[in-house]
This record gives sequence, structure tokens and C-alpha cells, in this order.
Amino acid sequence: MKNAFDFTGRRVLVTGGAQGIGRAIVEGFAACGAHVLIADLQQVPAEALARSLRDGGCDVSAVTLDLADRDATLQLLAGLPRLDVLVHNAGYFPLTPLLEIGPTLLERTLAVNLGALFWLTQGALPLFRRQGGGCVLVTSSVTGPRVAYPGLTHYAASKAGVNGFIRNAALELAPEGVRVNGVEPGMIRTPAMGNLGDAGHAAAIARGVPLGRLGEPGDIAAAMLFLASDQASYITGQTLVVDGGATLPETLAATAG
Repeated sequence: MKNAFDFTGRRVLVTGGAQGIGRAIVEGFAACGAHVLIADLQQVPAEALARSLRDGGCDVSAVTLDLADRDATLQLLAGLPRLDVLVHNAGYFPLTPLLEIGPTLLERTLAVNLGALFWLTQGALPLFRRQGGGCVLVTSSVTGPRVAYPGLTHYAASKAGVNGFIRNAALELAPEGVRVNGVEPGMIRTPAMGNLGDAGHAAAIARGVPLGRLGEPGDIAAAMLFLASDQASYITGQTLVVDGGATLPETLAATAG
């Protein structure tokens, strides 16, 4: 990726960058020369990652942030000297049956997954305007916009909203030179995948993927780097599905061997 994209001198903010997909995104931008700021609720792993990457010669720092807190989110953006790429990757999705979803769970899911996207973008816009443009990227999901998964109705609704935000914000912000795009991951091998079941369950899911494997965090990071790069300068209002072809079959029977 370092040979394909050059982000030297650019400043990138990644929410939820301490582990999983977010960690791979942070590592990808850092390897390509960007100054990366990790904003994560988990202070210890975020700072440990930043320290490890700095030891390797990269320019990475970390701050603790609860994205459900609008004021704190806007305050963080207001304190930045510059921002070229905003990546909202943080997500909240405890597996919960529909009839057991209460106000607290629903409100936090919507606040972190969708609401924070509004505040982050609003806070980033003055920085983008100052330099004549910028890039907003979002980790969406195939769950909600394309497929369904039991126990994730709250998450699916938030991600369907994310995709609506991407299209509308892209239209409104295009005159400002701001591009807005997203990536829709399928089943990616991350610590958070443990919420969906054990290793046997993961293996069963992998057998249903046309490419024959679960995705890796680096698969999503590579898509993010492309969408943030100058090579994607004419792309906005889009989501890129990265799922190994999992959403292609009309039924699971189509992939049964």
C-alpha cells in the first residue's frame, strides 16, 4: 500500500482506531506517510498502538473520545490545526434480539454509529473550508443497506442511515470540495466478531462466502486508502462493498458445495 498511495503531510483522524478494522486503517495511513490521530473510547490500546507506530517511525497520536458525546466530539475537531481525511470507523453493535432492545441500547447505537457522523462532519467542515476541500470516509456495513442479521436490527437501522447520510452529504458538500464515501464490510475477522458466535460459527460463515474466506481488516483499510487518495478524486456519494462476494447469491443454496 505504501507504494500505491502517498499521504505524506496529510492529517487523518480515525475514530475507533484502537483495534480491528480501525487499527488496520490507522496502520495503513501511517505507513503511507500521514499524521494519524486515533480517537477511541479505549484509552490504553489506542495509546499503545500510537506508541508502537511512533517507535516504527510513523507519526501517530491518540486521544480518548466518547463519540456519543456531541460536545466533546465538536471540541476535539475545533482544536485541530488541520484535517485532510476524516474516517468514522467506530461502531456499537451488541447482539440483541429486537424485542429486547431498550431505549438506552438504541440511543447509544444510533449516537455512535450515525449521530457522531453528523457531529464529526460538521466539526471538520471549517477545517476543510480553510484548505479548500477534504474527504469524509465511513465504515458502513452490508448489514442494513443490503442484508439482514438476527439480533442486529438496531445496528442495521443505523447503517442504513449511514448510507443515506453518505449520499446526501456528498451532494451538499461537493461545492465545498469535500468528498464523502463509505466502505461496506462483510464478515471481517476482528475481535468484535466474537459478538456473533464462536469459531465454529465463523467457519460456517466463511463457507458461505464465494471467495471462500472471511475478510481481514487490511481488506477494508486498502479500500479506505483508495477512496481517500487522489486516484479517487472523482468519486463521491458512493459505498464500496468489500465482502468476498457474500451478498451476491440470492440464497445460501447458491454457494452450497
